[in-house]
Amino acid sequence: MAKKIVTDLQVEGKKVLVRVDFNVPLKDGVITDDNRIVQALPTIKHLLDHNAKVILFSHLGKVKSEEDKAKLSLRPVAERLSELLEKPVTFVPETRGEKLEAAINALKEGDVLLFENTRFEDLDGKKESKNDPELGKYWASLGDLFVNDAFGTAHRAHASNVGIASQLESAAGFLMEKEIKFIGGAVDNPERPFVAILGGAKVSDKIGVINSLLDKADKVLIGGGMAYTFFKAMGREVGLSLLEVDRVELAKEIMQKAGDKLVLPIDNVVAKEFSNDAVATIVASDAIPADQEGLDIGPKTVELFASYLKDAKTVVWNGPMGVFELPNFAKGTIGVCEAIANLEGATTIIGGGDSAAAAISLGYADKFTHISTGGGASLEYLEGKELPGVAAISDK
Repeated sequence: MAKKIVTDLQVEGKKVLVRVDFNVPLKDGVITDDNRIVQALPTIKHLLDHNAKVILFSHLGKVKSEEDKAKLSLRPVAERLSELLEKPVTFVPETRGEKLEAAINALKEGDVLLFENTRFEDLDGKKESKNDPELGKYWASLGDLFVNDAFGTAHRAHASNVGIASQLESAAGFLMEKEIKFIGGAVDNPERPFVAILGGAKVSDKIGVINSLLDKADKVLIGGGMAYTFFKAMGREVGLSLLEVDRVELAKEIMQKAGDKLVLPIDNVVAKEFSNDAVATIVASDAIPADQEGLDIGPKTVELFASYLKDAKTVVWNGPMGVFELPNFAKGTIGVCEAIANLEGATTIIGGGDSAAAAISLGYADKFTHISTGGGASLEYLEGKELPGVAAISDK
């Protein structure tokens, strides 16, 4: 990789600004999943071990009102980070100004400071999200070096990533490096056979990824709600299933281009209503009743997908196979997850989002080579797009 990594920087005694992704789920001010904080620890610990003064910052949610500000402070994150690091973390409830500057100037080598949610700056003209040059310059003035470890925002040019990187010597953190290595490697130089599995609701969300992966993968397996748009393009009855009528012609074009590279479900779990209590039946994919909707792939499809996976050397999975949040319609997602998790000698990558949540909740996180922390960013990277947050990091 041609970008500088945190290990390429001389950090001793320096004030190192670190853009982390602490966009964690909160319920009543309590963190319900600290995975993103845990993922940032290797970079933070490396800097502390090398006597840097560490200044952390992140966004948290979308801030559109003063009420949002009250709910979306990073203070609970500072408290959890302090527990994980087993050392004090100074929290400054400001995004700029004398109080923040004084706290940063008081840092000693090996100290950690976290300042307030960068999106608080969006209340005044979206300064963070629109990469306001003055804001990027100001934040850059607070440190000597910049480390970007927030892959989840790498597909956006914000003041807190691109803005700062344009002002300071910068490097990727270990998490960012891992994302580039695994997702970039899968796209640019996969070990074959390379099998991609795409789920989720809409073809429109994944057109670019489908087209990109059809050029690169040996097989692209399609599940989830978007399968029904493909079925409609084949002239099949889809009943009440999720359907993008305006994408049917596009689905036809994709199938013509793909040939036998594109693999669709051969059976589906259907029901008369979108409810976990609905009576579920399994039908062939060309026999969906007009008064029912498809809510999951069926057992024969799980077997079919597993047969394509068994010899794979590179696997990328993005998107659930059905309505995963309803336990009775989660079997397809679970089956695919298990099939990938039990592969030996393969590089297995989950591209963030719901599929990552599925693997983690099922206890299979350790069985995957890499689980991406960025939903939108990993999708755009799989598509082969340049990510502004990665492009802005200093070259070696």
